Amino acid sequence: MDLDYKRSSTYINVNEENPLSLFCKHFSSYLSLYLPLHHNELVIVCIGTDRATGDSLGPLVGYKLKELSYEQVTLYGTLNDPVHAKNLEETLKTIIKDHPRALVVAIDACLGAAENVGCLTLGEGSIKPGAGVKKDLPPIGHIHITGIVNFSSLMNMVILQNTRLSLVMKMADTIASGIKYCLWRYYQD
Repeated sequence: MDLDYKRSSTYINVNEENPLSLFCKHFSSYLSLYLPLHHNELVIVCIGTDRATGDSLGPLVGYKLKELSYEQVTLYGTLNDPVHAKNLEETLKTIIKDHPRALVVAIDACLGAAENVGCLTLGEGSIKPGAGVKKDLPPIGHIHITGIVNFSSLMNMVILQNTRLSLVMKMADTIASGIKYCLWRYYQD
């Protein structure tokens, strides 16, 4: 996977005013800029597991996007069929084989600084899933969307398991609604 986009991130706090509008503004600009370079083919990879509340952001977004019906869009990672540490490498191989020219958007939960809890990050470049819990997994994505679901500490796995579902759902709603709207706008033209 070609990962040579410039790495940058925008922070959007889902607890402040108009997070959906801000998300759409930034995500649509990435689609407009990068999708034409990838033959208008998009792969969305929602990473995580429903076994830990804090790590369920990706599968929840995938669940909310599973009815997308654009021929050029492929989704990996839902509540019923999650992409997680045990199958990420295999999923990545499938994407490279079946969608070699696609723009890949990777979505995952993460831990961060206490003042950033509740923020979505959206930007160019890959993410490294599992880094917060000391897992060595391959980087994925040309564009990344992460949700900072809780603060980072020495006990990150415990923190992920004790994260408020209400925050994760608010983030999942914002991401899924934003992606649906931006794809509708992009592919209707």
